[in-house]
Amino acid sequence: MNKRRNTAVSILIGLTLVLPGVAQTSQAEKEILDLEQKMNASYAANDLPSYFAYYSPDFTQWLPEGRTDLPQYEKMWTAFIKSGGGVESVQLSDMHVQIDASGDTAVASYLLRVKTRSAKGVVSDESFQETDVWFKRDGVWKVVHLHYSPAPKKK
Repeated sequence: MNKRRNTAVSILIGLTLVLPGVAQTSQAEKEILDLEQKMNASYAANDLPSYFAYYSPDFTQWLPEGRTDLPQYEKMWTAFIKSGGGVESVQLSDMHVQIDASGDTAVASYLLRVKTRSAKGVVSDESFQETDVWFKRDGVWKVVHLHYSPAPKKK
């Protein structure tokens, strides 16, 4: 009987230690899902101030053309939009969010279908694999790294 009581007490203690972490992870995951929707809505609306506000100053990114940082990305994307190009629409699917046990690091990976208009008015319809790494610093989530590559064509 004493062994059962000790086991039950151990389980209860374990649950009280684990459950707050589960709730925190769940809340962090909700925050990231919401931020991903909002960030991609800004991207789709070509709202550059809102869109770039999601990125950390120490942001890095892998694009098909190579690695870039925030100043380079802002310069390149702003020039594209000012030239008459822009995003027509985005569609997210296959979202997967992972939260670190500390609750201040998240990885969101998903498929992103993007319709983009060139400066000449030509619209492309492409799918990409995107991974966003988020850090929560001083209570605010920011993207610190992004990997963006073409998704394999479905056969």
